[in-house]
Amino acid sequence: MKLTILIIEALTFIFPAYCANAIPVITGGGFPLDFGKKFFDGKPIFGKNKTFQGFFSGLAVGTFVGFVESMFFSHSIMLGLFLSLGALFGDLAGAFVKRRLGLSPGDLLPVIDQVDFVVGAVLFSVPICLQKLELIIIVFIVTPPIHLLTNFTAYKLGLKNNPW
Repeated sequence: MKLTILIIEALTFIFPAYCANAIPVITGGGFPLDFGKKFFDGKPIFGKNKTFQGFFSGLAVGTFVGFVESMFFSHSIMLGLFLSLGALFGDLAGAFVKRRLGLSPGDLLPVIDQVDFVVGAVLFSVPICLQKLELIIIVFIVTPPIHLLTNFTAYKLGLKNNPW
């Protein structure tokens, strides 16, 4: 029973980040965040799939979800904003690493693809709240399978070009 409650707490905590990370798949497109520029290594900074539209829609939805959660749980009203920003910047960091490795947008980079946004979200949430270590561990355990399942679903729905 205690584990079930911890899993629910962990999912409730990280849910704004999940939303911020997922929404750009639906609402993305438009002008790239890196303005189509290359890094000094000649490779794209983030790539064409990281757009202003996706970033700001993810930020808005994740922040809104966090706001709604704050009315029902003991979360800070600012937690959704920080989790969402962290998730989006974590995802950008993952894209940056993938471009340095010569991977194209959409190419698979195991582990990084599944947890980069969670690392960012957890780091950005520290100024707002220090979560129990066990909650953070649970988030890192449950996120990869959830991420793979949601990406596969998005692929089957035609929202993504690949199932990961």
